[in-house]
Amino acid sequence: MSVSPYWELTFDAEGDVNAGQRSRIERQAAAEGVTDLLFFSHGWNNDRSIATRLYSRFFAPFPGLAEPGQKLGYVGVLWPAMRFTDEPIPDFPAAAAPPGRPGRAPDPGLDETTRRVLGAQFPGRVHTVARISELLTERPEGEPERYAEFLRLLRRLLELDPNNPTRDIAPDMADEPAAAAVPLALAADSDADAEAVFAEFAAALDQAAPDPQRPAALWDGGRELLRQATYYAMKRRAGTIGQRGLGPALIRIAKAAPDARQHLIGHSFGARLVSYALRALPATAGQVGSVTLLQGAFSHYAFAPKLPHDKGQSGALNGMQRRVAGPVVSCYSEHDGALRTFYPLAARMARDDQSLLPGADRWGAIGFAGIKAVTGCKNLTLKEALAEDALPAKGCVSVNAAAVVKRGGGPVGAHSDICHKELARLVLAAGRAGR
Repeated sequence: MSVSPYWELTFDAEGDVNAGQRSRIERQAAAEGVTDLLFFSHGWNNDRSIATRLYSRFFAPFPGLAEPGQKLGYVGVLWPAMRFTDEPIPDFPAAAAPPGRPGRAPDPGLDETTRRVLGAQFPGRVHTVARISELLTERPEGEPERYAEFLRLLRRLLELDPNNPTRDIAPDMADEPAAAAVPLALAADSDADAEAVFAEFAAALDQAAPDPQRPAALWDGGRELLRQATYYAMKRRAGTIGQRGLGPALIRIAKAAPDARQHLIGHSFGARLVSYALRALPATAGQVGSVTLLQGAFSHYAFAPKLPHDKGQSGALNGMQRRVAGPVVSCYSEHDGALRTFYPLAARMARDDQSLLPGADRWGAIGFAGIKAVTGCKNLTLKEALAEDALPAKGCVSVNAAAVVKRGGGPVGAHSDICHKELARLVLAAGRAGR
């Protein structure tokens, strides 16, 4: 780890915290004289080794940027998140994707690592994962019953009730495409309907990430269905861990180390996790000094008091910014292909054909175009945000970070290109703004 003192804080899928790790932070943060405690949560496509390497790289500039008399402490939040090894992460090319068995050709369906991780993420579903992998490997064309079987397997993977596929959707996810949308697609149970869903997702892939040399086949659409189903599960999990796990842990740590102002940082679904932690805090706590969201993978209307397309509903995090002593900063980038392409792709499952267009309003992600429909929310370039006293002392602010968040290949683009000194400066500037 590039910084010290550094602690890890681990949660299981239900939000239960490693109590020993939490107690260690409670004791040592005060003993170390920490004035600012930085909590960073990784996103969806990370395992523990990648997450800790990410934290080491992201935190590296912070000691040199701290003010005189400021003592920084660092916490890496670890939670069980899925990993597809075919999604590249900038600067993590070889070591990020563990190889298969020596001498074995790449699996045409799911590689060995992805199968293992799927089994770990969905306990008790090892046979379901094995059959999903078989179908993606065999790719049986012209057999509609296999498409229907595949959808049934995905439904079983997520433990969805076939008679009520939206039963397990939490109200706080109702306006996000990977929430209501996934079960609606998986509800297609007839052979004809299932084949139509496959065809629809194959066409969506061609539209979102065209490859003239290899148009998407039906089973490419099936693989994307699996990816979107795991998006749905991880998104739901991130919110659960934030509200039931990290939020209560922050309260405990604040009581033990009251002089250490807390600052929350989250990447991708980790941005959702730290944001939902605010829901567990007392309305007037003031213990969290700032929140910085890096390429957040949740609705850009999350903080909205009224949804533009449904004035009777508010965003799931409406008013939560008032529980932060300083600003809630959302970094976004037009170069984020994952949020431009795959995030709204889930809306295709809800038959919302317009949602695939870049910038589609209803299903947009907060990390692609910033915070929407919040009165008074500033929108700054990264250069403007880093100017002295540019950030507001409180409230929401969107920061266009495309000047640095711009590297990355394939359809996911620059989604994970977040290790920049400028973003470290932004985190510390947000912390100072709320003093």
